Amino acid sequence: MLDPQQCRALAALYPRADGYRSRVVMARHGFGRGEYKYFSYPLPPLVEALRHALYARLAPVANRWNRELGIGVQYPPTLDEFLARCHDAGQRLPTPLILQYRAGDYNCLHQDLYGEHVFPLQAAILLSEPGADFNGGEFVMTETCAGRQVAQVVPLRQGDALVFTVNQRPVPGRRGGARRAAMRHGVSQLLDGRRHTLGVIFHDAR
Repeated sequence: MLDPQQCRALAALYPRADGYRSRVVMARHGFGRGEYKYFSYPLPPLVEALRHALYARLAPVANRWNRELGIGVQYPPTLDEFLARCHDAGQRLPTPLILQYRAGDYNCLHQDLYGEHVFPLQAAILLSEPGADFNGGEFVMTETCAGRQVAQVVPLRQGDALVFTVNQRPVPGRRGGARRAAMRHGVSQLLDGRRHTLGVIFHDAR
């Protein structure tokens, strides 16, 4: 999704004091170890462009999922229209973020739910190169459905983008139709180095 130069440019934004609305130290909240910063509006141009382009491609998938699960919500074709819906409901805080991990850091399994309006897909783009910038720190997902849980480790290289489920997704039911599978995601412990990731979430927060 991004070339090395773009990845380095985004990662270089992390130490800056400006351009962010908040910084979260995970250990203070029981989220794991490491930290992340939420961008403020206006977003950096590359992040803004990615958010709009990805949303346009993913909205039809999100609408199909909701139809399969019998959920009445449908998503408009553009991000601006969807964000207007969020803002009308009081969800006005931008959610795109950069995460930073050092040796020993990790991210507990979680879901990124920030209010009533939730877009069911999000993206993570790895800004660092495994084996060169860091070791360990794999992206981990779990899926729980009908009492059965499956874990998956997703190998990423620098610039790779992963689109994954925020909360739940449809899976085939045993008797036809679809049933809901609950998803969580996290990052395994970093062994050494430093890892930066761009998170692109489409709904805004309260």
